[in-house]
Amino acid sequence: MRLQIRLKATNKELSFNYNYPLFASIYSLLRLGSEEFSSFLHDKGYKIESKTYKLYTFALRLENAVPLKDRFFLKSPFADLFISSPKIEEFIQAFVMGSFEKQTISIIDGSIRTGFQINSVEVLPEPEFTSGMNFSLLSPMVISTVAESNEKLQQYYFRYYDDIAEINRVLTNNLINKYRILNGKDTDGAVRLEWDQDYIKYQTGKGKKLTRKVTIHSHRHGATEVIGNVLPFRIEGSVDLIKTGYECGFGEKNSMGFGMAREVPSA
Repeated sequence: MRLQIRLKATNKELSFNYNYPLFASIYSLLRLGSEEFSSFLHDKGYKIESKTYKLYTFALRLENAVPLKDRFFLKSPFADLFISSPKIEEFIQAFVMGSFEKQTISIIDGSIRTGFQINSVEVLPEPEFTSGMNFSLLSPMVISTVAESNEKLQQYYFRYYDDIAEINRVLTNNLINKYRILNGKDTDGAVRLEWDQDYIKYQTGKGKKLTRKVTIHSHRHGATEVIGNVLPFRIEGSVDLIKTGYECGFGEKNSMGFGMAREVPSA
């Protein structure tokens, strides 16, 4: 299920690195709705093999904002927070209950403090899932692997121009793990993603970057830099895995606000 939460800012600045503070604020709303579930999700999550998943994603879309040095200037106070999870009874209901109780969201990153009033909460209709769909990204898609660099194994974040076969291998494995947790069974399905080449040519021709670097814990020791891709794509293959990606997020770090996509209907 996917929600659209209409927000109104009480001030005019928002940090570029809002992902972690917004993640923390979402957990505070979950805690009001269900302290038991929020503690489980934060402390344990859903585990499979050596990996842990939260099975939700979110994206914040600003109505009209101007980027400055380290923050956005909000020319319009309005924004939309999209939240998606297949865990309706646990996650969605707890979040809605917390939202109605608190009715505010705070995003605090160092000295940049932004408050939002929750004006409305709406359930969005699901698309019809098929074996071939076009999507645009509401938040950057993060896909990574472990690669050797300077004789050390390090995490490498794929860019859209990297080997698409390797991107699809990692993406498929990620979606299979989420599917197995949700359904309690395995699948031999696979997906094949293709970035929108016309969009790449047009935007890079104007000098626009199609990757975005986000710093998690930007004001703490041990800050992490994450690199995601922000461009439309087509995905083909298993309907179950495509639906899983839509509901939980495509790629990694979904609970930090990465990998949320919405359908672009075919012309």
